[in-house]
Amino acid sequence: MSNKSIAILGAVIILLLMTQFLFSPSITSTRQKYVSAEAKSGGSGSKKKPYQDLQYAIDHCKDGDTLIILPGVYEAGGSSLAEDLCGNCQNHRTLVNATRGFLIEGSSITIIGAGRDKTTLITNAGYGVLFLNCRSASIQNVSITGGIRDSDGNATDAGIVVKFSSVTIKNCRIADNIDQAEDVIVGIGGIIGREGSEVFAFNNEIVNNGWDGIALYRGSTAYIAGNIIRKGRGAGIGITWDASAIIIRNEISDYWKGIGSFGDSRVVVKNNIVHDCLGWGIIAAGSSYMDACNNVVYSIGNCGMAAWSEDASGRFCNNIVVKSGWKEQWVSPLAGLQNNGSMDNFIVCHNNIWNNQEANYGGMVDLTGQEGNISIDPLFRAPDVGDFHLLKDSPCIDVGSPLITDEDGTVSDMGAYSGPGVSK
Repeated sequence: MSNKSIAILGAVIILLLMTQFLFSPSITSTRQKYVSAEAKSGGSGSKKKPYQDLQYAIDHCKDGDTLIILPGVYEAGGSSLAEDLCGNCQNHRTLVNATRGFLIEGSSITIIGAGRDKTTLITNAGYGVLFLNCRSASIQNVSITGGIRDSDGNATDAGIVVKFSSVTIKNCRIADNIDQAEDVIVGIGGIIGREGSEVFAFNNEIVNNGWDGIALYRGSTAYIAGNIIRKGRGAGIGITWDASAIIIRNEISDYWKGIGSFGDSRVVVKNNIVHDCLGWGIIAAGSSYMDACNNVVYSIGNCGMAAWSEDASGRFCNNIVVKSGWKEQWVSPLAGLQNNGSMDNFIVCHNNIWNNQEANYGGMVDLTGQEGNISIDPLFRAPDVGDFHLLKDSPCIDVGSPLITDEDGTVSDMGAYSGPGVSK
């Protein structure tokens, strides 16, 4: 595939993704209901007489309602859930035995907590909060914890699971879902989007869970922005099967792996910071397409970035990849950019790949000095404490791709704080 073909394919994919997100359905909220863990039973859902039980309150909301969850701890009983579709099995029509905590089914409602430090949902289940067949729903300002891993290893357990729905998840904390079932490797993730769902995940804190921070399967799409994802097993963000995503301005750390595209997925990965993960930082595998620009990948155990199959394609541009390879080889050679496929399928330009353990470029020709790629200390402000802004005399300033312009009109910088996706 020529570089021109790759660029055209990338532009088409980005346009399709943006079109899908811009024209997603929405329903205007018209009525507020309330629930309080301190209320007396028999409430009407009004502000003066709120419901006491959260699931009861959810069940008594109608499309367009806003459910206000007052400060307190709300605990689900945990109910059996039999699925005839498996989100991540080779055979999609595989029976799965799971459990669910709170269920929002066929309802386009807005759920708002008092704050993720004030409203806590203890789910006692594998699928902590399950959205099923919801046209346009949202949940925000709550903490979700206390998941119990299902014994069926095919269950896609997570704090929030979205199936056949469009859901916005905003300002939530999904944390400490670390229960493990005997003889099941997979744990409990943060957010999982499944069959044909649209997920909008903004400014969430996804911390200390037992599997992927955010994962997409089976035709789902997502806009994933401004999330802090740290301390977990699996991948920080994993996009697979035929899912698609825009992944922008997230910070991922202390995971096994960072951001990955697999299967036939299509992803845009921009302005993210991936650091202190054990395996790899950013990887394109399977027959996926990845457009990865203006990311910082720092202090990764094995490889910083990688093309991991003959059929993967995309663009690696304006990235800074530093200090990969501090852990003995586990999933990859100890390189900054590792080729385990065909780099003919990738545009690799205007990156700074420097000070990586075995090689800056592994399994491929060293591209330093070609197509705008450099290898020099980027001069981060304070990387050891997570500050990856560039110092004013950084060699990465104004040397990025001339196709990308910063808001001050200059040529883009390398790194996470440049380009059109930078946080204002």
